[in-house]
Amino acid sequence: MSQRSAVTPVALKGPRLPRVVRRAQLLDAARTVFVANGYHAAAMDDIAEEAGVSKPVLYQHFPGKQELYLALLDEHAERLVAQVRGALGATTENKQRVAAGIAAYFSFVDQDSESFRLVFESDLTNVAPVRARVERTTEECADAIGAVIGEDTGLPPDEARLLAVGLVGMAQVSARYWLAAGRTLPRDAAARLLAGLAWRGIGGYPLTAEHDSPTA
Repeated sequence: MSQRSAVTPVALKGPRLPRVVRRAQLLDAARTVFVANGYHAAAMDDIAEEAGVSKPVLYQHFPGKQELYLALLDEHAERLVAQVRGALGATTENKQRVAAGIAAYFSFVDQDSESFRLVFESDLTNVAPVRARVERTTEECADAIGAVIGEDTGLPPDEARLLAVGLVGMAQVSARYWLAAGRTLPRDAAARLLAGLAWRGIGGYPLTAEHDSPTA
């Protein structure tokens, strides 16, 4: 019995990973547990088990469940914002920019639906730090789109930003619906369909410093 006890800690101790690698491993495990169970039903024990580590190792990186959740939320929100900014910067042709921006949402949903649900379908949105992060994600995407609209149309910043928020809302809600409906349309076809609708509106604003009302 004593011999078995002596070797048990060694057998349970996993390889020592660099801190950044271990953190990524823990976040990946947490995402799986949070998406499967929701925040309230998820336990740190479950996350530690999913990651294959002890709870003390988990607590070395994250002092509590909320801190872990917020770190995960930050990571995936930043990824979505980066994809939207990258899409806008990939072309200077405005019709393509609209299409690329909307496609970025559908791509994020399709390739990483767990992350999208975590950001936009959290059961913790009544908690101020979580709500602030979700709102910031929408605002940062709208800021990026609004800057392009303002530059190209000459609209005042508040008008350009309102249009941008409308485009972001359209992309976000439509992508969520597409995912929930079971991807009944191919991703690219769904994104093109929505981009066509969006361009019919935003494309009516003239490319001039002195803007007029959108054309019919």
